[in-house]
Amino acid sequence: MTLPTKLSVLRIVLAFLVMGCLFVPGWAAKLAALALFLAASLTDWLDGYLARRWRQTTPLGALLDPIADKVLVLGTFLAFVQLRLVPAWMVLVIALREFLITGIRLYVAGRRLVLPAATEGKHKTVSQMVAIIVILAVLVLQELPGGPWRSRSLAASGWP
Repeated sequence: MTLPTKLSVLRIVLAFLVMGCLFVPGWAAKLAALALFLAASLTDWLDGYLARRWRQTTPLGALLDPIADKVLVLGTFLAFVQLRLVPAWMVLVIALREFLITGIRLYVAGRRLVLPAATEGKHKTVSQMVAIIVILAVLVLQELPGGPWRSRSLAASGWP
């Protein structure tokens, strides 16, 4: 297994650690979730860079990379739904889009064609990751004891 493929597997493991940390009370757990998510996001860039630079693109890596992205992003968004931080319909729209694109890719692959990732899809992934990072950063700030982010207005609005 190449290093880029190992990084994709690591991203999947980190995704589950991020989700687990989100359900542990306290700012330290939320900070750990943020740090783990940042590390996982970095592996998304790094595995592609290394695979291209070292010419280590493999069929397994090509399969695992988008799966790892989906597990990381959708898993974190689903945790946010459970924590009532984002509406379920939003995650449903994101998931439906991902399943539709994956279905099209599988259909095309069955015809021995490759549908390469478009630049727009990469921008979509980056924007989703940035949104998750912002939400995680707000969670950390909100849970700091005595911090200015923990106000009555947040509690009154239903924000945990």
